[in-house]
Amino acid sequence: MTASTFDAVLFDFSGTLFRFTENDEWFADLHDESGDDIDIHTQAELVRRMTQPVGLPADLPDDARIAWKQRDLDPAQHRRAYLAMLRRSGLSVPGHAESLYERVLDPASWQPYPDTVDVLKALSDIGIRVGVVSNIAFDLRDVLARYGLRDLVDYYALSYEVGAIKPDVRLFRAAIDALGVEADRTLMVGDSEEADGGSRALGCAFALVEPLPTAERPRGLVDALAAHGFSLS
Repeated sequence: MTASTFDAVLFDFSGTLFRFTENDEWFADLHDESGDDIDIHTQAELVRRMTQPVGLPADLPDDARIAWKQRDLDPAQHRRAYLAMLRRSGLSVPGHAESLYERVLDPASWQPYPDTVDVLKALSDIGIRVGVVSNIAFDLRDVLARYGLRDLVDYYALSYEVGAIKPDVRLFRAAIDALGVEADRTLMVGDSEEADGGSRALGCAFALVEPLPTAERPRGLVDALAAHGFSLS
């Protein structure tokens, strides 16, 4: 893999390198207040809300609304916000929201995209610096470690550690400075035009990937890099 234009590639985590992948067994013992099972459409919506939240969920109490806005800056606020959201979304039976929330923190719940391993190894082999830049409130290093990838990432810019949330340029700047590269020689790869595309404000190039199920996106990272001059040999 070669690309003389860039010295570093930054990657988003969820929907870019990895995807949160639900298991039917998670819902086997969960039900609503009337005792009915959680149907498949509600299951899918719950998972979507946990991994691709957009805006402020409706009907949250005031303290949870505050926590939601700060969720990616503080693990305690993240837990408070998501438990409130899950309860308002149908998991109001005591302990059920907690059960599903813990799945997000479990490294086994995250599946790499088919080309994630090969891309990270290829970049490492040619000396391209790699960073992960994520709005997140837990240590995703354990997820990459599960697949032997943790040390292939040179720097992790995590919102709860840096104290800034994408598209705030401070998060991208933390990664660029730590990697010792220039912004105009850095490529950001992510699944959000708004959040990850914020890297353009510093002069980074940006490649958008779709946060599809892993089986439906076998070459998303390879194609994104190829469009910016990288080619697998």
